Amino acid sequence: MASGLLLLLDDIATILDDVAVMSKMAAKKTAGVLGDDLALNAQQVSGVRSDRELSVVWSVAKGSFVNKLILVPLALLISVIAAWLINPLLMIGGLFLCYEGVEKVVHMLHHKKAQTVEEASESLQQLEIDLDKFEKEKIKGAVRTDFILSAEIVVISLGTVAAATFMTKVSVLCVIAIAMTVGVYGLVAMIVKIDDLGLYLTEQASELKKMIGRGLLAFAPILMKTLSFVGTVAMFLVGGGIISHTVPWLHHFTEETVVQAEHIPTVGSIIGAVTPTLINFGIGLVAGAIVLIIVTLLQKLWSKKASA
Repeated sequence: MASGLLLLLDDIATILDDVAVMSKMAAKKTAGVLGDDLALNAQQVSGVRSDRELSVVWSVAKGSFVNKLILVPLALLISVIAAWLINPLLMIGGLFLCYEGVEKVVHMLHHKKAQTVEEASESLQQLEIDLDKFEKEKIKGAVRTDFILSAEIVVISLGTVAAATFMTKVSVLCVIAIAMTVGVYGLVAMIVKIDDLGLYLTEQASELKKMIGRGLLAFAPILMKTLSFVGTVAMFLVGGGIISHTVPWLHHFTEETVVQAEHIPTVGSIIGAVTPTLINFGIGLVAGAIVLIIVTLLQKLWSKKASA
């Protein structure tokens, strides 16, 4: 009895050790996507009322947990019965990210700023009316984007533990899913409340705290604008990266271009390092533009058909 218990404990310890090692490997491989996930989600939840920021982050975090609750068993099931489906599904997700990125850029370019006080006042009144709708759309968009990024994280993690036992795969994917969600949305919550922390510090008696508070208040809008830009760029990088890795000839083209770039005298190593990023961005931009054109044409055809 005692020897059987010791053997069982030894087996559990071995499994836990394997899970820890593989989780660490999977975390390293998904670190790039994690950075994009953080930038995208911080950008997605920005713009809501200060008193609603944490509620919105919490709503998106719950949506992210639901996403992973769907994706983890689905990825395991697909990897067993139809592994060939993973790449096409990722491809669709990548194209959708690129489409959202281009749509966001087009919206920013066509967004009309208020020219007069009356227009600004009217815009503000309209914003107050649509505040609940705006918040719901923010949450919906963030959860939708999280689904695609979570799918990539799950697939990358699954690839890392491809040769492991089924229980180890399940354990690693669960660890990664929980750790990534808690880490990302914990950081997002901290980022969106930087201005509130700055305001709190400016009201303290200590001059040092006041100075730090003023610095945080000045830094907060710069950070949010930067994250907005980085989040949009990340859509193209992640989407383009998914497409590049899914389409063999694009992947080979990227590898060959990197090799050629590395042979450039003096700056070859630097250019070679940034080349994949630039190619992924270009692929994402072009793919998103093509999808946007197709969607726009289909919408016009549908509206004509409906009105006929």
